[in-house]
Amino acid sequence: MKTVTFGELLLRLQPEGYYRFVQTDRLTATFGGAEANVALSLANFGEESFFVTKLPVHEIGQCAVNSLRKFGVRTEYISRGGNRVGIYFNERGASQRPSKCIYDRAGSSVAMSTKSDYNWNLILENASWFHFTGITPALGGELPEICIEACSAANSRGIPVSCDLNYRSKLWTKNQARQTMEKIAPYVDICISNEEDAKDVFGIAAADTDIENGKLNAEGYKNVALQLAEKYGFKKVAITMRSSINANRNKWSALFYDGKECFFSREYDMAVVDRLGGGDSFCAGLIHSLLKNEDGQKAVEFASAASCLKHSIEGDFNMVSVEEVEHLVNGDSSGRILR
Repeated sequence: MKTVTFGELLLRLQPEGYYRFVQTDRLTATFGGAEANVALSLANFGEESFFVTKLPVHEIGQCAVNSLRKFGVRTEYISRGGNRVGIYFNERGASQRPSKCIYDRAGSSVAMSTKSDYNWNLILENASWFHFTGITPALGGELPEICIEACSAANSRGIPVSCDLNYRSKLWTKNQARQTMEKIAPYVDICISNEEDAKDVFGIAAADTDIENGKLNAEGYKNVALQLAEKYGFKKVAITMRSSINANRNKWSALFYDGKECFFSREYDMAVVDRLGGGDSFCAGLIHSLLKNEDGQKAVEFASAASCLKHSIEGDFNMVSVEEVEHLVNGDSSGRILR
């Protein structure tokens, strides 16, 4: 099925291994970004996946486009223009030292987008899904209005709209996020959040939870999902729950509220290779499952397993197949060699 995601594709620069910024003389260069990560996962799952953004016409912009094309993501709706590709620098954490992310994306091509850059009538023709995240309107300029325009166009065609809240404190304040996302919320069918975003964006928190000390109350998040649906009219709500024991070991699970009932996935105890893109891989798994009309339990199990596997893969992109995800869903979490 045709899926469309909209956001920024970034150049990711990172020291090799566990080197810190201040001790390295070389950085590896890859590409990533929330909505692009979702698009690539959906392509790997066999969907006709389109990614929409704006990129410059120079060689680095073309490298960004090529990074998606080689995995089967459709790029013909990418607008070309502007002067720069957004950048983020990532330093991988270890043990009790957290990872660090530094943005250099001000004035990027997509941040300077105008409404005329995107023909949503054409882009959404015959689409079965539209997805974006709270990062995109956080970039400012005309992007909040562009997101509303895209969501409205999807609504008018009966296309489900999903939004991962993805609050980023380095891009905007909680108050700015709430004011903007409350304007966008009426156009969203499926709200996706992590254990913190619902509180940061909408002020809805889970009771008896201490995120910094790794204490999460699953039943409290059930109440968060119900409140989000009731207050903002979301038809469905998904919440991922991460308990960080340290930078290298996390516990991971999720819940999915289908408008009638809450479903909880199994919890995974993960040795983390790279956690960036973990939430995006969950979004893609959930979208893929809902497009297949899977029931709530199957959908949240597939999405959680897809995300668990992403934590074992370097880079932003989740390079796994449906078969690999289903292998984990079906109970084999041993990591034993397949031959």
